[in-house]
Amino acid sequence: MSNTRITRVNELLRRELGNVFQMLVCPEAETLVTVTGVDTAPNLRNATVYVSVYGDESTGERVLDLITKKRGAIQAMLASKVILKYTPILHFKLDRTAAKADRVMSIISELGFDSEPNKDKRND
Repeated sequence: MSNTRITRVNELLRRELGNVFQMLVCPEAETLVTVTGVDTAPNLRNATVYVSVYGDESTGERVLDLITKKRGAIQAMLASKVILKYTPILHFKLDRTAAKADRVMSIISELGFDSEPNKDKRND
């Protein structure tokens, strides 16, 4: 299968899973849950879904458990919205990129670096 087709399928699944999460997961999780990416196998049988959860580490683990428990309902709703020969089996992982970025920014702030580049203070 061509790389561009996999890319299109990944984006389609990411968008549709975001809609499914709004209906099935977010109301029960009571926090913001975002699908940040999908990595589908070339044979379309499996897909790894990366989710970002607003909150601390324990909130993320709690929401990931909820998503895993609702995997069947999520897959069924996805299958009704996306027509593919095979609906991939979904595997969920927490995406900690935002938390890592916040940590880096807090370290930079603690070190006293400005977020804007230094401007030349000479009067020319």
